[in-house]
Amino acid sequence: MARLSDAIENYLRQLLELSPDGYVDIQRSALAERFDCVPSQITYVLVTRFSPDRGYLVEARRGGGGGIRLVQLETGWQDLYQAAARNESIDQERAVQLLKRAQDAGLLTRRELGLMEAALRREVLGIDLPERDALRGRLLRAMLTTILRPEGAY
Repeated sequence: MARLSDAIENYLRQLLELSPDGYVDIQRSALAERFDCVPSQITYVLVTRFSPDRGYLVEARRGGGGGIRLVQLETGWQDLYQAAARNESIDQERAVQLLKRAQDAGLLTRRELGLMEAALRREVLGIDLPERDALRGRLLRAMLTTILRPEGAY
């Protein structure tokens, strides 16, 4: 199932890259037919891999046979910081999603992403929940504030 989900995700990402508007309209049933799967598999991919934390919005479209609009959100450093600051604490998976979103937007290099991911791992933080997620949230906000600050604003 992971390979099928990966294939669907990659296909949708390619459609978005080719779209001059930053969104694509898709029919869930047509996509399911293309990948020879059930429509719920398409829904699973959309829900798990195209969330707002990952920089996407999925809109259900009514009428005309129904469908789905997949929108790639614009990302600026303020948006990322606000996403990190939304909660006092953050789990490892959501933190990594935010960092990957920053890299996808060209705001972090691969090396910066790797360093930040390493610092936020549960094994490195070495404390129990819920304190671990609270510490990760504070560290993430501090790192984003520092690294995404405009040049010369130190």
